Amino acid sequence: MTHSPQPGRVIPDRLTSPASRALKSWEALLAVVAVTIFLLNAWASPYFLDPWNLSDATFNFTEKAMIAFAMALLIVSGEIDLSVGAIVALASTAMGVAMGMGAPTPVLVAVGLATGLACGAFNGVLVARFGLPSIVVTIGTMSLFRGISYIVLGDRAFTGYPAGFAWFGQGYVFWVVTVELVIFALSAIVFAVLLHRTSFGRTVYAIGNNATAARFSGIRVDRVRFILFLLTGLMSGIAAVCLTSRLGSTRPSIAAGFELEVVTIVVLGGVSILGGSGTIPGVVLAAFVLGLVTFGLGLLNVPGIVMSIVVGLLLIGVIAVPRLISKLRT
Repeated sequence: MTHSPQPGRVIPDRLTSPASRALKSWEALLAVVAVTIFLLNAWASPYFLDPWNLSDATFNFTEKAMIAFAMALLIVSGEIDLSVGAIVALASTAMGVAMGMGAPTPVLVAVGLATGLACGAFNGVLVARFGLPSIVVTIGTMSLFRGISYIVLGDRAFTGYPAGFAWFGQGYVFWVVTVELVIFALSAIVFAVLLHRTSFGRTVYAIGNNATAARFSGIRVDRVRFILFLLTGLMSGIAAVCLTSRLGSTRPSIAAGFELEVVTIVVLGGVSILGGSGTIPGVVLAAFVLGLVTFGLGLLNVPGIVMSIVVGLLLIGVIAVPRLISKLRT
């Protein structure tokens, strides 16, 4: 009498369990780094743990992180937008012109958002419709948008915004919780759902991994790319509203260097610069890390140029270290 073989007992692989993968993820490493930097800042400066100082620390990253969420989707798809700082400047300039014509606060906000959308649409048409490389296009529009701001403003500055307009960049929702922080949190939730819980997010990953295969599978690649540039322009417009409101003035040099810091947040958050991978939670953690670093250095009276060096080194390190580790393994 023959017996059929009994199926072997399935032993769960603890090394590949969800909890284990989470602990070994880039996001877990970023969380550890963020906590470490927080503790170092608390040790280095007696003023760091003051609730109002911690509230002020959020201003170091909220505006850039808003743009970084949209930029993350764009880079995941294999594209990039280096004109985001210039879009902020042009949107702020447009709001200043509208303010000079007597526009109320709702109109100023609408002008800022519309300008950001228009700039994003311009970039999107050049890339998606005409097939031009996004890095070349956005380097060109970076100079174009910033140049328009300099032509309109020259050496002047727009000041005298309505009192109600200051609420977006200087207002508080509850105690030390700023309006900007709430906008940042809501943006993080919206983009996390969009990228990780919708079919649109899956198409973004598919395009980033292989745009040709995505096109042959029926995905409207050019349409998705155009939408991503629109989103980046829109978030740049929102950042322009918050930044202009917080500063209370518009200068042509506003948001200078935002491009480097936004890309640094995205890449530090684990988004592959080559496209195809990355998460919004990683970008959120990276924003906190970069914000804590710059705020801690500011409390120690470290010059701004040193902060720029730190940001540049972070960007180079995040790109170079994984490649070096991969080569050492092979």
